[in-house]
Amino acid sequence: MVATSESREADNDLVEPTGKFRVYLGAVAGVGKTWAMLDEGWRRYKRGADVVIGFVETHGRQLTAQQIRDVPVVPRKSVEYRGTHFEEMDLEAVLARKAEVTLIDELAHTNVPGSGPHAKRWEDVLEILEAGISVISTVNIQHLESVADAVQAITGVGVRERVPDWVVRKADQLELIDSSPEQLRRRMLHGHIYPPEKIPQALNSFFRHQNISALRELALRFVADETEEELLAYLVTQHPDIVWDTAERIMVAVTGSTGTDRVLRRAARIASRVHSDLQVVRVVADDSSRVASKEELASVKHLAEDLGASWHEIVADDPATALVQFAKDHQITLIVLGAARRSRWEQVMSGTSVVQRVLRFAGQAGVDVHVIARYGAEAPPSEASAPEDG
Repeated sequence: MVATSESREADNDLVEPTGKFRVYLGAVAGVGKTWAMLDEGWRRYKRGADVVIGFVETHGRQLTAQQIRDVPVVPRKSVEYRGTHFEEMDLEAVLARKAEVTLIDELAHTNVPGSGPHAKRWEDVLEILEAGISVISTVNIQHLESVADAVQAITGVGVRERVPDWVVRKADQLELIDSSPEQLRRRMLHGHIYPPEKIPQALNSFFRHQNISALRELALRFVADETEEELLAYLVTQHPDIVWDTAERIMVAVTGSTGTDRVLRRAARIASRVHSDLQVVRVVADDSSRVASKEELASVKHLAEDLGASWHEIVADDPATALVQFAKDHQITLIVLGAARRSRWEQVMSGTSVVQRVLRFAGQAGVDVHVIARYGAEAPPSEASAPEDG
């Protein structure tokens, strides 16, 4: 349904629009996230936008501090905690100022107890966005919940401050601020990141070349996944009948029969080589067949979990049609099938095989198919799952 101008105006009367959210993501400290945020804020301010600084942490970097220029700053809130003085972002003051755009550094920051209603700065940001104020913020990849443990294993440094992935993915715009390990280490040596007394330890621990390379790879992959999700959402909405080769997306059809584990492992290796997620799909004729074969499929499902694949079950009378439709709905570029070992007489008696029909339907939809040979005895004729030859 297409919304008319009248209906859109009515919706606007009922729902208060939220602010726009932009996040600068970096691999490690010192790549230039805060600099980029301040530079964008300055450019918007000079063009006449109502921009304020909610909170910026310069970490004593003179060049970063110079980027503040004459952009208005919301005064910080002073907080005493356990005998120590702290300065935090004043959430109430930011909300009361109600600027068009607010710059808020360090999304993962933990607020000092008693400084406001929220424990984490990202919670403050969400409240500001809900108030209709746009926010530009920054975060390092190690603070994302999904990769924090991996970062800790890579660097040997614990990550205490974390941001849920969904908060960063909520951003209307996510931009990676990239820097090569060599360039970053040079900036460190020149004193542009840490004070002189901290440089030797940093270069020999967290800022080792291999650590920076690994963190950079994690950041690149996160942004690439985000871009892919946005592109797929657009393509599915605008062109649902076309499979787009923007990246490889792999699915494998499984059954509970002997040899399925081999097919699943081969599909996982294919997906790994092209850096693709793997979708595992099983088609059953009805709910009763799903219950009847639950025990024999347990090992297959467990293997799929171990391989990091997503499991899907579809109830359908026509396995071939269901598999190809799933592929179209999920923008799959390659379907992996297991071929059943059946005699020519069995194929003639049972008619066109599921594999043959998938090949035909997938070809019409522009989806590639990879057929893997099975080893071992095949499932009995009562098996209702796809793909089976016959």
